[in-house]
Amino acid sequence: MQRVWFNKTFSSVGTAIQLIREADGDARYHLICSNSNAHAAAFLAAHESAVEPAGLLGADYIDWCLAFCRERRVDIFWPGKEAGPIAAAGARFAAQGTRVLSVASAETLALLHDKARFCAGLDLPLTPPAQFRVVADIAAYDAAYAELRPLHRQLCIKPSESVYGLGFAVLDEERSAAQLLLAGAAYQINAQDLRSGLARMATFKPLLLMEYLDGHEYSADCVADQGALICAVPRKKPRTAGHGQLIELRAEILQACAKLARDYRLNGVFNVQFREGQNGLALLEINPRMSGGIGMACAAGPNLPYLALAGFERGYAGLAVAPVRDGLRVAETAVTVELP
Repeated sequence: MQRVWFNKTFSSVGTAIQLIREADGDARYHLICSNSNAHAAAFLAAHESAVEPAGLLGADYIDWCLAFCRERRVDIFWPGKEAGPIAAAGARFAAQGTRVLSVASAETLALLHDKARFCAGLDLPLTPPAQFRVVADIAAYDAAYAELRPLHRQLCIKPSESVYGLGFAVLDEERSAAQLLLAGAAYQINAQDLRSGLARMATFKPLLLMEYLDGHEYSADCVADQGALICAVPRKKPRTAGHGQLIELRAEILQACAKLARDYRLNGVFNVQFREGQNGLALLEINPRMSGGIGMACAAGPNLPYLALAGFERGYAGLAVAPVRDGLRVAETAVTVELP
């Protein structure tokens, strides 16, 4: 039996653990889940759970992880928190018998989290990123706005480093802040208010001012083996709530995912976001982790977390990849549980 540890990460880990258990008919994997929250819902899906010390980062956290792997006899470590430093310390874990399932090298993970650097170095002709400029002071912002605004119907802004879309906003040139508030216009900001706020700061963390892509968004959940794409399941997100998501095997998305996996030598489960704009489909970002919608992707056929774990543990040669049910409409429903 292989003892597999998932440390603190996003809430989708509970779904991933449940999916692995459903596919693990031979009970080959003993799944351990840890979190600094003693009431984490993901604990309910795991065979074994543990509470992490809060506040540990960097070298101190690596040392704690190494000790945890020794104490719990961990064979495979699938990291979430501090994934980059853990990838860099892979040899230290291997020396004590633990293999680390990293999505990419520490250097590549740092690049993927920096949207400005990542997009600047992309070579993706079929689905290039939206046109953007990096700004970190008001002079750069004004120059970027003057350049981009005549070219696009609408602009948006987001931090170079962020998760869950935090800090993203579409620039509204007509409605005031009060009008946007009363309209319930989430992720929108008055353009003049934004500029005034930025002008009051000497400098600020790098932001991307970019064309706003107003079409459908696609989220592709993928599995790769050291740069070779094994499987990709793209989901088309609706513009209207309550309509679910549509599994759509668009050729340019599949080709882009394969090229990104190859170019950045991606491994295990990762997620790629695309969105349609006036010039067609554009890449938004690579999330080097499981997405929140991983369960919906797996409903279309392939059990992606199990596939990634089994392939990492013993190779992909003997693993069957279920066909993707193109055109399937999927959705998630809330379930009430008692927390630990």
